[in-house]
Order: sequence, then structure tokens, then C-alpha cells
Amino acid sequence: MAVESLFPRLEPLLPAVQKPIQYVGGELNSTVKDWDSSEVRWALMYPDAYEVGLPNQGVQILYEVLNERDWILAERTYAVWPDMEKVMRANAIPQFTVDAHRPVGAFDILGVSFSTELGYTNLLTALDLAGIPLEARERTDEHPIVLAGGHSAFNPEPIADFLDAAVLGDGEEVVLAISEVIREWKAEGSPGGRDELLFRLAASGGVYVPKFYDVEYLPDGRIKRVAPNRSGVPWRVVKHTLMDLDQWPYPKKPLVPLAETVHERFSVEIFRGCTRGCRFCQAGMITRPVRERSIRTIGDMVQNGIEASGFEEVGLLSLSSADHSEIGEVAKGLADRYDGSNVSLSLPSTRVDAFNVTLANELSRNGRRSGLTFAPEGGSERMRKVINKMVSEEDLIRTVSTAYANGWRQVKLYFMCGLPTESDEDVLAIADLARKVIATGREVSGRKDIRCTVSIGGFVPKPHTPFQWAAQESWENVDARLAKLRAAIREDRAYGKSIGLRYHDGQPSVIEGLLSRGDRRVGRVIRAVWADGGRFDGWSEHFSYDRWVTACADALAEEPVDLDWYTTRERGETEVLPWDHLDAGLDREWLWEDWQDALDEVEVEDCRWTPCFDCGVCPQMGTEIQVGPTGQQLLPIVGVSQTRQQELIAQS
Repeated sequence: MAVESLFPRLEPLLPAVQKPIQYVGGELNSTVKDWDSSEVRWALMYPDAYEVGLPNQGVQILYEVLNERDWILAERTYAVWPDMEKVMRANAIPQFTVDAHRPVGAFDILGVSFSTELGYTNLLTALDLAGIPLEARERTDEHPIVLAGGHSAFNPEPIADFLDAAVLGDGEEVVLAISEVIREWKAEGSPGGRDELLFRLAASGGVYVPKFYDVEYLPDGRIKRVAPNRSGVPWRVVKHTLMDLDQWPYPKKPLVPLAETVHERFSVEIFRGCTRGCRFCQAGMITRPVRERSIRTIGDMVQNGIEASGFEEVGLLSLSSADHSEIGEVAKGLADRYDGSNVSLSLPSTRVDAFNVTLANELSRNGRRSGLTFAPEGGSERMRKVINKMVSEEDLIRTVSTAYANGWRQVKLYFMCGLPTESDEDVLAIADLARKVIATGREVSGRKDIRCTVSIGGFVPKPHTPFQWAAQESWENVDARLAKLRAAIREDRAYGKSIGLRYHDGQPSVIEGLLSRGDRRVGRVIRAVWADGGRFDGWSEHFSYDRWVTACADALAEEPVDLDWYTTRERGETEVLPWDHLDAGLDREWLWEDWQDALDEVEVEDCRWTPCFDCGVCPQMGTEIQVGPTGQQLLPIVGVSQTRQQELIAQS
């Protein structure tokens, strides 16, 4: 039976909310399919506002992969702002997709991509608006399967009560495999109902179904064990790793937003994974091994994406883009192709030891020469050894000297505060480093208008990293250290006015820490925060630390655990961690040894270019590092027609 669009009811209400265009849909390259001719129907959600969610690469890729199959229908939904939530509740309008404005509750599966834990409360809002019971145990065969993915699903335990299932790792292949299971089950007449479908997914070993696992606790609050409660369910659930990225050149037709978004560009992922071994970096650990796209595939993706979208900026993305084994050839080849056009190229923050002026000049050849961003992460040499960020002060000064000497005027440096073993002196070293950067810039350029912006984020220990056992620093200590740093910069008459300082207070990081390393008991806290009005916790104007503290005190009152227990407590080697039954491929003993190396300030090389360090990923996952050089070259092509670009822009 066809599911009708909610738009006739929704449209008259849009003038009552801010930015109504974000709820309209109809973007260039969006897809609307016939409901009845589709066998499996996905609603894909990014649990944040449209302006953040639409550019998300993961959702765009899955949207396209699914919709390429004629028997699968996929539509998108995003978190609605509080004003829209109020209007929807007042007029009994359920959570809807932006593609065909169909009710989310009518789909077979609601797939939610989490890139941050602070989006958990937005999931509850969407479920409630959709008419889907918040807790999985209360759902019937009439409700969608609620499935989580993304980096923050590598420990889904805090939201386990609200999920039917979760997947770890790359999604391109597994979403099709899940769709096949659903298709077969439906074709058989849905035998055994919801429970049988979930069992079939769990039995594959690649889908985690929380209801099939019991958690036992020790009297002191620690976990005793996590074990399957049903025969045929695996003890460990493994992550999915996509090999040969050249076979999956998505997105081919990027979505072009109607409203302003955080990124107005076409992004191409030039490789996946990172083996630099930064001990704080969950993304680098859980996406191993490195798998590069070939130069020609990158070139084809850029060409097709520009033609399909009309975007004029192309972002070459990965966790460390300048580490692509042929990044120089990629940048030069693309710059040659689009020389004289409106197409510009960009990289995200560049590693200090991977920067060179030739590369930077190629990337800025057709565009504006913007500031450069580097991420030393730690202020002192000692701190950088602890976190395995193998960048010396000499490396940084040499790099910025080269940049300033070649015409750059602005450099941005990114650091973290609250790292393990950190002292006040380590943070104050950031000011010393910034002073040296300014002094170097003035010296080599002969100019006074040299700027350095220091941006600081709070460190949060993450699962599946060597720091998963670390105690998180209290927000009071983080704020105190940042205050001392700010004072040191302000008091510097010679350089202070040339140094910009940006940072967030430490309280949101504490809550992120609670959610990142929490267990199932934290679900009560999340629900209490949501019931008290918690929404968009990743946005400073909506975040309330007091609300979270109160919810923790109330929801955990009968437990031997509290907010500090989850955050500022160091874990022991033998403690069962909430995510130990979820396999990212990393050997637990290797992670512990790396944690000990951190405490001893011992650095470890990048295994891409050195012998294997036995992290466990390649043999356990049946994968291998895939890097060049391939010897390929980008062949010249006729530049993208400016008329065609203008046509596409007009259509959007």
C-alpha cells in the first residue's frame, strides 16, 4: 500500500519556523522512488540539523549505493529544530523524510549514522516524533528496525536500549547485505516476526543486536561479562572493512543543498584509514588499514562530481590527506586539469611533516590562497611523545617558516587540552610555540601582519584506542589551564595581538566522555536528559551541563557508579570494557602495550612504511595495507564547461 506524502499538511506550517527551506527537499541529485515497487525501504538519518547532516559523506554514499538497486528505496531525514518539533507535535505531523515527505515510521529500517555521541538525544526526538517506541523491547512488527552506524557506534552500549541493531565499520557492502536479508525474510512472509529478522542479522556475525547479549555487573559497578543469551549468536561482532575503494567511487552524484550548509563543496575521499598511530585518535584506530584510491579513480570522481553538481570547490579528504603516496601527482594532475577554471582544490588540516610548498601551491593554483592549518595536538615535545604525534618543534618552525616565506600570512594550529599526564607547563608551552611561529613568520617575510590562530579542543578518551583506559581530566582543571594560557598570550606585548585563541570550555567534553565510554546504564541518563528537554547537545547554545549532572545523579542513584566513575576514573588492564565484545580488529594486548608506551613517552613509527607492529587488524580482518605508487597519471581532459556549470547551478 502506497504511503502518502505529508507535505500537503506540512507546507502551510513552514512559515512558522526558521529556515523552512531545510524541510522542503528536492535538492539536485536527490532521489524519489515509487513506494509500491520497492521491496526494502530505508530511512537514513543524520541526527543533527540539515545544515550539518546534508554534507555528511557517509549518509550521501549509502543513499546512493542503496538507491542504485531498483528494489531498494532510500530517503533521508534529519533532526528538526525545536521550533519545528513544537509545530509538528501541535499538528500531529510525524518525523518525515525530506525526499518524499513520507513518515519515518512506515519504513522497514531507520539507519542512523553517528559521528558524535552528542547526537544521541536527537535520536530519541526522532523516534518519538515518528511514533516509534523509544525502547527496542517495546516495538512490534509494525515498527522499523532501528540500526546505528558511524564512528560513534563502535560503542553503542549507552544507547543499546534504544537500538535494534548496530554495525561497525564501512557501510557500503553491509547495507546491501542487510537489505538482502530483509528482502528474503519478507518474501517468505516475515516468519517469526521482528525477532526472527533480528536473529538472522545477528547470526551473520556482522550485525550487533543488543537484545541477544546480557551484561552482568560486579558489586563495585564494573562489568563482570557480556555474553550471548541465545544459541547461534556470536560472542564477538566484527567490523566491516571495504577493500578496493576503486570499485566503490561514491558519491557519484553529490547532493546540492537548497539551504546553506557547513560545507559547500564536493568531497572526494582519496584514501580510508590511518596508521600514524596517534593514541588519542579513535578514527585512525578503527578505520585501519590504509586503503588508497588510485589517481585515475580520484580524477574520474572529481570530474563526474563537478559535472553532476556544479560545485566549484573540491575537497580531497581522508584522515591525513597529504599522506597519500601520490598526493603530489594527484594535486598537480587535478590542478592542471582545471587550470583557468573556477574549480579549486583543498585539503583538510595538513600534517606538519607532510607539508611542502609545491603541494600547497598546486592546491591553491585556481583558488584563493587561504590560511594553512596544522595540528601539533600537544604543546610540548614531551606531550607529543605521549600521544605519538611525531612532530618536533623544529619540524613545526621549519614548516611555518617555509609557508610564511612563500607568501602565506595566516597559520592555524590545533591542540588538545586534558591529555593523559598533562601538566600546566605542557599547556603553557602552546603559548611559547605560538610566539616562535609569529617571530619566525616576521623574520622570513619581513612583515608585521603575520597571524597565528591557536584552536584548542578538550581531550576525550575513546573506545578502541590506547587511551581507552585513561582517566579523563576534570573540566575544572581543563578550564583553569586554558585560563592560564589565555592570560599568558594576552600579557605578551610583543606577540599577543598576533595570536588568536579559540577554545571551548571543558564541560561538554565531560559529557562526551560519559557517552563515549559508558555502558547500558547510561541509557537511563540519556533518556532523562531528553525528557527534560535535552536537544542538540553538540551545539553550545543548546547544551546544558547542569541538566546532564542532574540526570546522572537521579538515574544512577541506585547504582555504585556516577558521572566521575565513567569519566575521571582510570581503568585497569583486566577490567571488562563495555565494548570488548565488539571487534575493531585491534588486539587488546597491543592497545594496552601502546598505553604503557604512552606513559613511558615512547614513540611508535607508522606501519605503512615500516615493519608490522602487530596491532592485529590485517590478520584478524583478512585485510592488508593498500598504498601506491601506482605509476598512473591523470590524462588531460577538456575542462568542465562553464556553461554546463552555470546550468547546473541554475537547476539547483
